[in-house]
Amino acid sequence: MFENLIEKLKKNPTTLVFTEGTDARILEAASRLKKNGILEPLLIGVPEEVQAAAEKGGFDITDIRVIDPANYRRMDELVDKMVELRKGKMTPEECHAALLKGNYFGTMLVKMGVADALLGGATYSTADTVRPALQLVKTKPGNKSVSSSFVMIREKADGTEEKYIMGDCAINIEPTAEEMAECAVECAHTARIFDIDPKVAMLSYSTKGSGKGENVDKVRTATELAKAAAPELDIDGELQFDAAFSPVVAQTKCKGSPVAGQANVFIFPEIQSGNIGYKIAQRLGGFAAYGPILQGLNAPINDLSRGCDAEEVYQMAIITAGLK
Repeated sequence: MFENLIEKLKKNPTTLVFTEGTDARILEAASRLKKNGILEPLLIGVPEEVQAAAEKGGFDITDIRVIDPANYRRMDELVDKMVELRKGKMTPEECHAALLKGNYFGTMLVKMGVADALLGGATYSTADTVRPALQLVKTKPGNKSVSSSFVMIREKADGTEEKYIMGDCAINIEPTAEEMAECAVECAHTARIFDIDPKVAMLSYSTKGSGKGENVDKVRTATELAKAAAPELDIDGELQFDAAFSPVVAQTKCKGSPVAGQANVFIFPEIQSGNIGYKIAQRLGGFAAYGPILQGLNAPINDLSRGCDAEEVYQMAIITAGLK
């Protein structure tokens, strides 16, 4: 997967802004990305402090651009644009104060086209990454929400990769049917970026009416909305996981489904089951989990775990830039 993404990025130059330029994990990943010619890192921070942190860690950041929000020549332009975007909800003074912070400043650089994508969250919370994205970059036309997905990968005995997409496992706690449908369509788009031909299963504890209840009704409604929004996609539900995954079970429970027994994109009805599900696959199934990948925004913006290491930063940077 990474080899394919790297080849794409080398043919399509991408600038990725890191909101925490003095963090050792960020500096190590940025140094590798620049050295390997994969993308152009852009670090936010006071140049002298960033350089000192790089020297302390032994990281070469020669020719990597560093921007200090406090001395950015276009700050007035950024403030004016943010005031416009916030539609009277923030004064110019409040916008200026927000833009001195790496998360807001980096997001505005993406909005203004200075950078193509953003990766943050090594020290910020998920909310502190998502909030500026929603306020400034905003959701894509037709989308009302942001969702997330994980790419699950396991190497098979023959050396090929087994790949799946799981969502939403990190953002929406109790999604509505509409939000679940948007997540399904966005997860299908994400799947294609990673060379997965999407077959989307809307998961439930019921398969085609075998169970009853409000949760089943929500999944059924979400399935109908997703199909209407993207009739070109193979989407089916409501399906239990065994019916979605196993061809044998599918033949028994829902013969003739275009998805059952061959699903590779799994949409969970709420975050609790999604978070548990991907971690079971990771820990018991031996899958590597990459994400969360934020979906539905006008530009690629992703969030790191605060417990991440430099390798995870490196991998998520490639994934984020590959979403452009």
